[in-house]
Amino acid sequence: MFDATITKEECVLWIREFFEKNGPDCNAVIGISGGKDSSVVAALCAEALGTERVIGVLMPNGIQSDIDAAQLLVNHLGIRHYTINIRDSVEGLKKNIPFELSRQSEINLPARIRMAALYAVSQSNNGRVANTCNLSEDWVGYATRYGDGAGDFSPCCLLTVQEVKAVGRVLGLPETLIEKTPIDGLSGKTDEDNLGFTYEVLDRYIRTGIIDDPQIQHRINLLHAANLFKLQPMPSFDPHIKMNLSE
Repeated sequence: MFDATITKEECVLWIREFFEKNGPDCNAVIGISGGKDSSVVAALCAEALGTERVIGVLMPNGIQSDIDAAQLLVNHLGIRHYTINIRDSVEGLKKNIPFELSRQSEINLPARIRMAALYAVSQSNNGRVANTCNLSEDWVGYATRYGDGAGDFSPCCLLTVQEVKAVGRVLGLPETLIEKTPIDGLSGKTDEDNLGFTYEVLDRYIRTGIIDDPQIQHRINLLHAANLFKLQPMPSFDPHIKMNLSE
């Protein structure tokens, strides 16, 4: 039932309307990894706003083995771009934290520093930061809160991985970018290795409720329930709601 052409056209219109309401003369600022999500979001913004209003930011952490993919994307679109190496920031912060970081903290730290870099670029260039998450990753919490999970507008957060790929093909992106295997950037493992199931299986389950392996279904349900807080507004104390102090 998914029509990638119509979805692409509607998303382009949605981006234009967002900028009309939230910065008619602003630029879209996008962290470019060279994967399908940042490539599709950058291409959507370029079509919606024109290439002159899209800024790509490449943010390797030291040496990035697949930086060529990010370079291919910005060259393909013809957008302005900057390369900001975050290694010194990551290592400097780690050296000044007076205890050993947990494994998960080490994994998430570069993503949060990248988002700080994106906002520095954005505020200095009259920008709005694009969130590049997709529905599949968000469903199971495969995004860093206040890292790649942040942003000012989110074109693809309600599209599954397979749908993002389909939109990428309609946009005419190089197939190597659409099918680039996502890795976590630290352990060398793919997203699917870490999750324990494929995005194709996850996408089918999200859209149809159908899944063949009950163990994988159980794991997906657990991950989804445990990570719902990432998708919800921050809980806020309301002084107008009286608490039961007798409990």
